[in-house]
Amino acid sequence: MRKPPGSMLTPGDVVELELGMLSGSEAGMVRQAVIVTAARILRGGPNVVQVVPLTRTLRSSGAEVLIEPDDDNGPGAPSAAQCQQVRAVAVGRITACVGNVGPVALQQVRNTVAVILDL
Repeated sequence: MRKPPGSMLTPGDVVELELGMLSGSEAGMVRQAVIVTAARILRGGPNVVQVVPLTRTLRSSGAEVLIEPDDDNGPGAPSAAQCQQVRAVAVGRITACVGNVGPVALQQVRNTVAVILDL
């Protein structure tokens, strides 16, 4: 399920982004990520959104959420949402929207981010 360019983003969207050069253990370069910004913020057409990068390196970590690929979510292989890497990115870094993880996986990602941030 690819969204046409210019379509409004929604929470849980899996987007492809250009993160630029990485530093240390950061997720960098071209990467898929899950949009975790609240719907009410996305409706306002923000210039910056919050994302959690995906990786195909699967670890046994309480800071990551497994995303199994399906027809709707976008990742072509089992991936992990790196909740410890949550970040704000300019919407101009988004090159495509390739799917949506759905409400259950989105809530798991948000809950894990909340634990990491002690919210």
